[in-house]
Amino acid sequence: MLKVGIIGFGKMGKIRYDAINASGKAQVVSIYDTNINMIGDNLRVSGSIDELINNDNIDTVFVCTPNFLNKDVTIKSLLRGKHVFCEKPPAFNYNEMCEIKEAETKSGRKLMYGFNHRHHDSIKMIKEMIDSKTYGKVLWMRGRYGKSVDHNFYNTWRADKKKAGGGILIDQGIHMLDLFLYLGGTFDQVCSFVSKLYWSLDIEDNVFAIYKNNQTGLVASLHSTMTQWRHLFSLEIFLEKGYFVLNGLKTPSGTYGEEKLTIARNRSSAPAADWKDEEHITFDVDNSWQSEVNYFLNCIIENNPVLIGNSTDAIELMKTIDKTYEENKYEG
Repeated sequence: MLKVGIIGFGKMGKIRYDAINASGKAQVVSIYDTNINMIGDNLRVSGSIDELINNDNIDTVFVCTPNFLNKDVTIKSLLRGKHVFCEKPPAFNYNEMCEIKEAETKSGRKLMYGFNHRHHDSIKMIKEMIDSKTYGKVLWMRGRYGKSVDHNFYNTWRADKKKAGGGILIDQGIHMLDLFLYLGGTFDQVCSFVSKLYWSLDIEDNVFAIYKNNQTGLVASLHSTMTQWRHLFSLEIFLEKGYFVLNGLKTPSGTYGEEKLTIARNRSSAPAADWKDEEHITFDVDNSWQSEVNYFLNCIIENNPVLIGNSTDAIELMKTIDKTYEENKYEG
């Protein structure tokens, strides 16, 4: 069995811990967190990040730290000969991601990122249908991802740009943007409005962005917000011969409602469409966390390349994140 160390034992560290144990493929042998009381008496604790990384009994490291630590901990772990799974964001920008890629290449180890939404059963189904070309090519996509925060947000590291790297885009919108890239391909043009409409912080609370692939003509529209007041996930994909609409997402918090996928299979001739053409599928179980961890562990055990959520995906994502911030047209 693989021997795993987890750095960071907050919400994500605990989710990964449970998935690793349930996999039957690996064993968590040590954990590090600045708050030792979060870990529990029955778990082995490392005294520092470096102590865990330098532990010769550990071959795989899960990085579940605040954003500002992700890059350095990943690079250190890779160069120490560890396979690495790291939560999003992979880094603060494209240049930092290139540094990580260099370390990965030098180490020869496996590296995967926690773009968890790719592993939801609904997204897997959408991806299969797009790749099958049954509905023709994707014409356009629209994604809305919003949540509500209260004044307690000021007391978290996510409200500090130096620790978070940005606001709602790098925190939550990054997942939707990753799905755009996963399902629609890369983007050449970006136009964005990155604003601080309400919370008066050094980070954005709303992002409105349009992305275009010049080769295919595909356009994607993103709204990422922390002034939604009611948590919302909505992904719409319209193709030549139909559409997929995913509303809601099964999450540990349950705040995004039911995960419901609507598919137009036998639509009438354009431009008319009728509600009776639609098929509705509800995904009652969230298998994404287990699926994601199993996939990564299998890549290591079977010595297969990481094809989903790899460093190449992360580089393209951070390049697009950079463009979104750079092309900001918002004034005020």
